[in-house]
Formats: sequence, C-alpha cells, structure tokens
Amino acid sequence: MKTLRNALVCLIILPRFLLAALVLWFLDFLCVRKRVLYYLRDHDDDDDDEDEDPPLCISDNNRMFSWESLKAVFHGHEVDWMKSARVGRDAPNTEVVELSDLQPRRILDFARRTRPLVLNFGSCS
Repeated sequence: MKTLRNALVCLIILPRFLLAALVLWFLDFLCVRKRVLYYLRDHDDDDDDEDEDPPLCISDNNRMFSWESLKAVFHGHEVDWMKSARVGRDAPNTEVVELSDLQPRRILDFARRTRPLVLNFGSCS
C-alpha cells in the first residue's frame, strides 16, 4: 500500500517537477544567467554604490541543472505535497503533550468558544 501511495505522489508532482527542471535547464544557458543575475543585481533593494563583495561571477562552472539540484527540487516538491496543512483549509489537529501531566492531547482540546486559541512557537521577548 505504501508503494502505491508513493507512486501516486510521484505521478501527481511529476508535472511541477518537470517544469522546475526545465527552468533550471533554461537558466544554465550562460546568456540567460547573465541577464537574470545582472537584472537582480541592478534591481536590488540596497541602493548603495559600493563594490560588490564578493563580486558577481558568472561562469559555466556552477551549473544549476545537476543531479543534486534535481534531487533537491524533487524532494522539495514531495515534502510540500505531503504537508497536512493547506492554505484555505482547516488546520490539522495534531497531537501535543501537556506539560503538567505529560498526557498526549490534541491541539483543539485547548480551544474554548469564548476565546481564540493562540499557538506560540517561540519566545515573546
């Protein structure tokens, strides 16, 4: 069953992956890379007239269309597809551990009708 699910996920994300691979292949053309990088450099938010550190170096030695980059792009698409949270849908009711008694509970167990549920994933200071 897991193999069938993985095969289905691969078929679903295949068009997005192929489009990303095509863009990486297109960006490997030196003339396109030069134009894109110079455009990004010229339209940078920093309006400083200082020299670049390090200077912009465009060569054929740093390819974007490589086996490693394709693996990373595919993994990124796969991880994105497997996420349980989606924009515009209900948030997942994941399991958490209450610190007072170390019992597993669900996030929505802490919700009350009279007040909103706020999740803080870090420091407030």
